[in-house]
Amino acid sequence: MNIYLPIAEMSVDVFLLLGMGAGVGFLSGLFGVGGGFLMTPLLIFIGVPPAVAVGTEANQIVASSVSGVLAHMRRGNVDFKMGAILTAGGFVGSGAGVWLFTVLRDLGLVDLLITLSYVVFLGIIGLLMLFESVRSMLRNRRTGGSGRKLHQHNWLHGLPFKTRFRRSRLYISALLPLGIGFFVGVLAAIMGVGGGFIMVPAMIYVLGMPTAVVVGTSLFQIIFVTANVTFLQSVTNQTVDLVLALLLLTGAVIGAQLGTKAGAKLHGEQLRGLLALMVLGVCAKLGVDLVKTPEDIYSIGEDF
Repeated sequence: MNIYLPIAEMSVDVFLLLGMGAGVGFLSGLFGVGGGFLMTPLLIFIGVPPAVAVGTEANQIVASSVSGVLAHMRRGNVDFKMGAILTAGGFVGSGAGVWLFTVLRDLGLVDLLITLSYVVFLGIIGLLMLFESVRSMLRNRRTGGSGRKLHQHNWLHGLPFKTRFRRSRLYISALLPLGIGFFVGVLAAIMGVGGGFIMVPAMIYVLGMPTAVVVGTSLFQIIFVTANVTFLQSVTNQTVDLVLALLLLTGAVIGAQLGTKAGAKLHGEQLRGLLALMVLGVCAKLGVDLVKTPEDIYSIGEDF
């Protein structure tokens, strides 16, 4: 059954969109990521214009993240103080990102920027996470689980404005989560992602948070940053398709609950390894599409 998307100006099968939303929602609950790094390329693949895919996906991420956070809150796996500071940085970063998105779209460079951003960031993060997760699993097998800490103290932990985060058992500078939140906010606006694929490893390896708390806290921050991105993209660029967003988030709410239950059965290093493999898979597909010869060598550009 097809439905017409007014902003994307195309017809798409309803059950396809519901299934995509459920699949991404499952990943949101499982890994603590918004899932935009997977959904945005999928939307582009089925023919949705990149600008509309980016603006609309931020809206869908809000729903899947809310569903996932509620499940993690029941388990006590959300550090609200850390999430508030990450959100503050994310609000500033998302505003800057939307402004940059608008400038690049006017120059006709936004599609290229979106694809290159995915390839670069997904490749780097995926390789680092895969290497660390494999090393952790091998070390735990040798030592019976008594491995070393995931993070090492460096000059970043000596920055001023130190704050105690009791749920995460940390005493670090508030500037660290503030800076990470800002950077992820910029990515959320430009790439149509919640930023979880950057946020989760940064919270684990830079901040040193426990993996169990990272997932719920990441989703908490994603809710507010992506909601801000959705509002700014809608007002500034008119690229949010509400019909598309409603179909995606309907499936996402259900999928996030199932993903949270599945994630509770896996160890931290297993979750990181699976997320790394998925990130690298998306990176490889986008990289191939970027360099292969297009089917239509000549195309007519359209000014916005």
